[in-house]
Amino acid sequence: MSQDRQLQEAVLAEFLWEPSVTAGHVGVSANNGIVTLTGQVPDYLAKLAAEHAAARVRGVKAVAQEIEVVLPSQTTNDDETIARAALDRIAWEVSVPADDIKLEVEDGWIKLTGEVEWHFQKDAAESVIRGLRGVVGISNRITLKPHVNVADISHDIGTALHRSWFDPSTIQVTADGSKVTLKGTVHTPADKWTASTTAWGSRGITEVENDLIVIG
Repeated sequence: MSQDRQLQEAVLAEFLWEPSVTAGHVGVSANNGIVTLTGQVPDYLAKLAAEHAAARVRGVKAVAQEIEVVLPSQTTNDDETIARAALDRIAWEVSVPADDIKLEVEDGWIKLTGEVEWHFQKDAAESVIRGLRGVVGISNRITLKPHVNVADISHDIGTALHRSWFDPSTIQVTADGSKVTLKGTVHTPADKWTASTTAWGSRGITEVENDLIVIG
């Protein structure tokens, strides 16, 4: 059996193991470690669940997300209703500065804008609205407020990465102003995502360029 076929079957098996993925609605193909997901799912959370499940399979180097969200016929929420529900969710989320967030909804697609202090606030604003009925996608264009005290960013992020299980010899961190670049190697796309999340935990950065290479 070819490596591509083995990887395809491993991803399909992971879908069957993950209850939030409707495995029968998602197609999987693999080519040199790049997994492409196709098909239709009934909501945005199901689309994300499939992507995350595929990314954590060993041997997957990247995931091409081509799944389409097709809402059930009984879903009748219009854009105005979705916008009101999203604003309510954001207002009730204690980790999000609601007054700093704006949103637009078009054909079920939500665009978030605004400026916040921390990356976790940007993530939280998106996370709380992902499961709203009628949402087919989210564009998170919230930006971070830059801070001038960034001299020790590279050292602080490297320390945070290396005190976990990341090998200091495999990841290098550099900073250019408030932009951080990660280079080196990791074993899975999930590791690559975790490294980015760790880097975003540093105060004062406005951009993380993740150039880590997944080696499987």
